[in-house]
Amino acid sequence: MKLFTSAIQWLLPLLLLFVSSTTCGGLSKTTPPPQHKIPRLTPLYESILQRSSSKHSPKTNSLPSHFKTFYYTQTLDHFNYGPQSYATFKQRYIVSSKYWGGAKSNSPIFAWLGAESPIDDDPKFVGFLTDNAPRFKALLVYIEHRYYGKSIPFGTMEEAMNNETTRGYFNSAQALADYAEVLLYLKKKYSAQHSPIIVFGGSYGGMLASWFRLKYPHVALGALASSAPILYFDNITPENGYYSLVTKDFKEVSENCYQTIRKSWSVIDKIASKPNGLSILSKKFKICKGLKSSGELKDYLDSTYCTAAQYDQPPKYPVTEVCGGIDGAPKGADILDRIHAGVVGLEGNQTCYDPHVYNPPTSETMIGWRWQTCSEMAMPIGRGARDTMFFPAPFSMQQFSQDCDDYYGVPPRPHWITTYYGGHDIKLVLHKFGSNIIFSNGLRDPYSSAGVLEDISDSLLAVYTRNGSHCLDLYGASKTDPDWLTEQRKKEVDIMQSWITKYYVELEALKR
Repeated sequence: MKLFTSAIQWLLPLLLLFVSSTTCGGLSKTTPPPQHKIPRLTPLYESILQRSSSKHSPKTNSLPSHFKTFYYTQTLDHFNYGPQSYATFKQRYIVSSKYWGGAKSNSPIFAWLGAESPIDDDPKFVGFLTDNAPRFKALLVYIEHRYYGKSIPFGTMEEAMNNETTRGYFNSAQALADYAEVLLYLKKKYSAQHSPIIVFGGSYGGMLASWFRLKYPHVALGALASSAPILYFDNITPENGYYSLVTKDFKEVSENCYQTIRKSWSVIDKIASKPNGLSILSKKFKICKGLKSSGELKDYLDSTYCTAAQYDQPPKYPVTEVCGGIDGAPKGADILDRIHAGVVGLEGNQTCYDPHVYNPPTSETMIGWRWQTCSEMAMPIGRGARDTMFFPAPFSMQQFSQDCDDYYGVPPRPHWITTYYGGHDIKLVLHKFGSNIIFSNGLRDPYSSAGVLEDISDSLLAVYTRNGSHCLDLYGASKTDPDWLTEQRKKEVDIMQSWITKYYVELEALKR
């Protein structure tokens, strides 16, 4: 089974498709979840992807013994002084001091900011930190995002999300304040008052890392924000930016593949309109349990192509695998047989295919991300009738807001991210204000359309690769890595080294 190579095994995107009637907690069972699709952002998938068959389930092993798990008694509400705000919950974090040079030498702290999934496997798969910890003699810290994994206030995700009051504490600003509390606590615990902290994050976590440096510069010396689409809010980026890059990735690999996909949607609709059309499509694509609608198949294929593009990385390159299947289909194969061959090229030859493999609707992560996109992370991602290889799916903030209001009882705040963190005229605003942030991207990643791709100042730096994909720089180094990837990581390390070197010089000057 070759769903992905081992190098990209932990990066399956789990695109967020709100097409299930499953409810969250005590929400109305008669109100369907919002149907607009906002692709998932986390770089880590292994701990949250649950395949329907255990044969396809990623194997999760325990962490090496030098990683120790702890729980911090965290404040529920950092921004209010009402009685309920003083409630607490247990927030999980993981520490490794294996490589740390110690407080006496003011050795640095590398802090991974957890995103919309548990952190169980993050230390294993974020190899960039463990690869570079020996060189920097760094203490490694991984902090779980509130409301995910074992850091859920009020018990289970269902219990937490069932109450409209407790849901209100589930947002990025509270999460950043959590990270600040934990990191300041750890500096005190390890007597590491002068140990500089660099925060790391990928995708949504990359957003958090960049925002953390801007909001808490007294806590973090710098940040590495990998594949962070901080400009996909408030119409800063064209809504079709994501799908335009997916289309570009496929077209560059194969014109025939691109044209086949572009023409397939109308064929699916035509067959589905027949009396036994769904049965025909289910058999042709070997769908487990059969299709309930043509939209179910189209969303599955949409997710397949986006998965391949977002994580199109060496050595096998998933877009090439999909197009290899389409272009290599037997002579005389009809258009949908060729499309199915592309699915097989990516996922391998299976007895049947689960159309919901990328969006298990009742997973803890899916429930949490659904709320986050319906409250503040409202990214207007869509496409028109002819601007991509996909079927039309324009974004309507009015409809999206209504769907969220119907489901949760509150509409999203589409302007809040740019109000609280900024984004408009970012170069003008930040070139004299911000410092020490690396915005890393791979230009084959559809989310790079909303990333920072130009240097803002001499310390707010864009580091990108033309052939890179989503969060690829965060992987551990491999002998099969292309030179351009090795150079990207080296550049990032050199930048961080310059921050720390300068910090030590200034620290010594203060002691005189």
